[in-house]
Amino acid sequence: MRLSPRQILERLVSFPTVSRDSNLPLVDFVEEYLAANGVACTRIASSGGRKAHLHALAGPDMPGGIVLSGHSDVVPVDGQAWTSDPFVLTERDGRLYGRGTCDMKGFDALAIAALASAAELHRLGKLKRPLQLALSCDEELGCMAVIELIAASRPALAAASAAIVGEPTGMKVVTGHKGGVAFAVHAQGHEVHSSLLPQGVSAIMEGARLIQWANDTNAANAARPPSPLAAPFEPPWTTLHVGMISGGTAHNITAKDCRFLIEMRVVPGEDPQAWADAALTEAARISAGMAAVRSGTGLAMSQAFRVPALTPETDGAAERLARKLTGDNGVHVVSYGTEGGQFQTLAGLSTVVCGPGDIAQAHQADEFLTLRQFEAGWKFMEGVLSELGT
Repeated sequence: MRLSPRQILERLVSFPTVSRDSNLPLVDFVEEYLAANGVACTRIASSGGRKAHLHALAGPDMPGGIVLSGHSDVVPVDGQAWTSDPFVLTERDGRLYGRGTCDMKGFDALAIAALASAAELHRLGKLKRPLQLALSCDEELGCMAVIELIAASRPALAAASAAIVGEPTGMKVVTGHKGGVAFAVHAQGHEVHSSLLPQGVSAIMEGARLIQWANDTNAANAARPPSPLAAPFEPPWTTLHVGMISGGTAHNITAKDCRFLIEMRVVPGEDPQAWADAALTEAARISAGMAAVRSGTGLAMSQAFRVPALTPETDGAAERLARKLTGDNGVHVVSYGTEGGQFQTLAGLSTVVCGPGDIAQAHQADEFLTLRQFEAGWKFMEGVLSELGT
């Protein structure tokens, strides 16, 4: 039985695939639906079997096809004031409300519908190149799990000519985004009464030295002229940021523990590993000073994620295709990360980001995707199918 893109989206939204929970019921549905429509599917287990990726291929198994990349997980709704059930697709005033409608189950639904159509065209002898779906899990946890999907599906992915990552861009063609590297920092101090401050080691105050290094580095980066690759970004330089911090026991005790995450959003053309090394070097310097006062203290650095940048290509196949289908000839880059950098660097695919919706709606209460954007996304998919038939 064929479902419309709207019907598929309704089913996808109904699965509460928050990253902390399993996505297997959603993967079961997608796999069963595509298989029933003649699409070859391969499930790739992840996270100890609690989650899975899905790779699907419709059409002839040959080079030159197109990969549609989406993720199945969504962010939590805890503490958000929704005016309708976030896991029930609800239409109001030309908008489709529900968790993930924008980020990015709207694109997923369109891609799944396109795969089913591609399989039918193939049966009719009207599809010359294949259409692939790469549906990942845990994108919201740092875009790292997709490495499992790419590794398991590498032969099929590498044979494609282009990858379209369907994060919400308003159907504009995004050719570049920043990379990212982050560390979970655990500052380990030594408690004494604050009146005896020199005898103790405050985890909070020592952790703050690393945060101040981030501030100083931001100022230095901002003062340098941007490179040609960095110039289109806002801001056009690598940024370092700490968003949350916790620690301490009482106001008059030097803190034994302090925890925070430091992230670096790296412009294309700069090496995320070099930035990681810089943070580790500074942490080691601070730790040495802490240990000189009290052994066993220091900054423990654990890498939380590392996401490669999406670097704009020269005459890239994905860009040519997306511009042809959308009519968009503008220059668009974004400072947030996607799985696009992984497909470009690990799978060697020409890659762009292009999908329906406004990123401003992502992760928000009453998240929505406009019907107009959903329809534009399906028009794009029709163009993809037409390309594969010529």
